[in-house]
Amino acid sequence: MINIKEDEHLNTLNHSCAHLLAQAVSHLYPGAKFWVGPVIEDGFYYDIDLGDKVITEDDLAVIEKEMKKCAKSAKNIVRHELTKEEALERFKDDPYKVDLIERMDENETVISCYTQGDFTDLCRGPHVENTKLLKHFKLIKFSGAYWKGDANNKMLQRIYGVCYDTEEELQEHLKMLEEAKERDHRKIGKELELFMNHPLVGAGMPMWLPNGAIIRKELENYIYAKERALGYQHVYSPCVGTVNLYKTSGHWDHYKENMFPMMKVDNEEFVLRPMNCPHHMLIYKNKLHSYRDLPVRIGEFATDFRYEASGAVKGLERVRCMCQNDAHLFVRPDQIASEFEKVVQLILDVYHDFGIKDYKFRLSLRDPADKEKYFDDDQMWNEAESRLREVLNGLGVEYFEAIGEAAFYGPKLDVEVKPAVGPEVTLSTCQLDFLLPRRFELNYIDSNGEKTVPVVLHRAIFGTFDRFTAFLIEETKGNFPLWLSPEQIVVIPVHQEAHLEYAEKVADLFRQAGFRIHVDSRNEKLGFRIREAQTSHIPVQIVVGEGEIAANSVNIRRYGQKESLSLPLEEALASLKKEVEEKKYVH
Repeated sequence: MINIKEDEHLNTLNHSCAHLLAQAVSHLYPGAKFWVGPVIEDGFYYDIDLGDKVITEDDLAVIEKEMKKCAKSAKNIVRHELTKEEALERFKDDPYKVDLIERMDENETVISCYTQGDFTDLCRGPHVENTKLLKHFKLIKFSGAYWKGDANNKMLQRIYGVCYDTEEELQEHLKMLEEAKERDHRKIGKELELFMNHPLVGAGMPMWLPNGAIIRKELENYIYAKERALGYQHVYSPCVGTVNLYKTSGHWDHYKENMFPMMKVDNEEFVLRPMNCPHHMLIYKNKLHSYRDLPVRIGEFATDFRYEASGAVKGLERVRCMCQNDAHLFVRPDQIASEFEKVVQLILDVYHDFGIKDYKFRLSLRDPADKEKYFDDDQMWNEAESRLREVLNGLGVEYFEAIGEAAFYGPKLDVEVKPAVGPEVTLSTCQLDFLLPRRFELNYIDSNGEKTVPVVLHRAIFGTFDRFTAFLIEETKGNFPLWLSPEQIVVIPVHQEAHLEYAEKVADLFRQAGFRIHVDSRNEKLGFRIREAQTSHIPVQIVVGEGEIAANSVNIRRYGQKESLSLPLEEALASLKKEVEEKKYVH
């Protein structure tokens, strides 16, 4: 799916269509007041004050019809420039526009608006030349939205839409939206009872239900084994830290807006931790290190808290409480290349195991002109960025550079993955850091007996378990591989009374081998129970009847397949055990 916001032409087209929507609404609902109508990744929206009117599905069709009339009127879209005083006079009856104008930068002496026929809207532009160019659009959905995103303000009506140059492109986009709706991890998560949210707990604070907890635990076991094999040492650290901890690290100056508010306890000031590196710096500092000890690889499955606007939180994908697959590697300068290469190789190994093929590497660099966001040390930045380029070039991996996307303390490698639907997501990251070891006064004794400051690699392979699980749900549509599925096998006796004993025997054998399995002995028809197992996305259904009892065998049916396979009981057990052990991942 094209990111409309980043495509210059589609951005202009959709921005113009937002004005077309506002014009149509002004015709149908005299007195309507308009807040903002920005372009977003998959189209546009407009926030509108309609008084007591609440938009319904039927209203969208009426508004669309009026938009088509406005488009056919073929009015030129004309730009006008006003002074701030003129703009305030022009929009004096619209408190939302007045608020926008009054909050504009004092240096912004010229304010622009655009007129199409009987409708004028405040806007920087640009726009298409004529309304007749806006032919292929669709209003997608509607919702409520607080003015300025503040729950203390009035609820406005938000109408979403999309516009393309051709009907074919529009229909392709609508088809993708339907596919995205079917794959939405929030929908599937509810159906399969993986996670939930509740307003009493708070927005962006998901709770993992038993089925989801199994998936998360399997992911933790998987990556823990990978990391242990590579020499990682795992720790646990508190979910809070003092304000002084984050002042020492520099996060308080550069990241405070993304943290939860400070808490006072006795005479100390605490915050919920947004990241784990300050804690890990102190864990490293807890003992004296020799150059022979390095690299020291400290890993943690750590719960972090970051403030996300309530309108931005989304299921497991965008949350305020998350669990990072985090690690910090303390290395000598001569080890940077080899350790960075090992991190990249681990990322590639994990992506191979999960069948992730469509991804690209992004080298995220600082913006040298931004002295506020980035620690001001040109020599440090130049060295760090050069070292990462050298390593990536040496590995022979393709990458592109992105100015202004680095962490405040150093450049990083981000892996952008293209999901089945929707825009790219960043899963894995590895950051090079010369700064924090200095701020925490870390050192090791080098081969000359001198104290030397180590370099730190910050890395997360899954990113967070939350986002990675959301990604997997949408990639698989909830059809998890055998090793990862919450319920792996269901045994279905053909007849309850005659075949239940053998069904229980089969289930016990598999259960002792570590499988998550149950027997469906309900007094329902065989076809009904098989269909329900399919609906529940259970990977393996084992059906047993007279033939299986006589042959000490089982009849195996896989999820989504009509064909079944009969195997001796022990052979079936061995085959499925091997599949789990090899972590086969096919979707």
